[in-house]
Amino acid sequence: MCHAPAAREVFLAGTFNDWDPKVTPMNSAAEGNWDVGVALPSGRHEYKFVVDGEWCCEPGCETAYHGCPKCVPNSSGTMNRFVEVT
Repeated sequence: MCHAPAAREVFLAGTFNDWDPKVTPMNSAAEGNWDVGVALPSGRHEYKFVVDGEWCCEPGCETAYHGCPKCVPNSSGTMNRFVEVT
């Protein structure tokens, strides 16, 4: 889920869709949240949100935040979110 109340469109991009910023659109839900269901195989998957064309780990969290338990640094010097599927 992505909280982006002012967004016109939000996409989910990650290791599971070759980081394609247009292939997994998210749906506007209640109170400014966006969501989408994605079937993922077992393993670790990294992802980012693409909010109105801007890539982010989470809106408002574009810089490195080393205390975030759901984020990891990437090779671009920014952060990715991750999920472990068992």
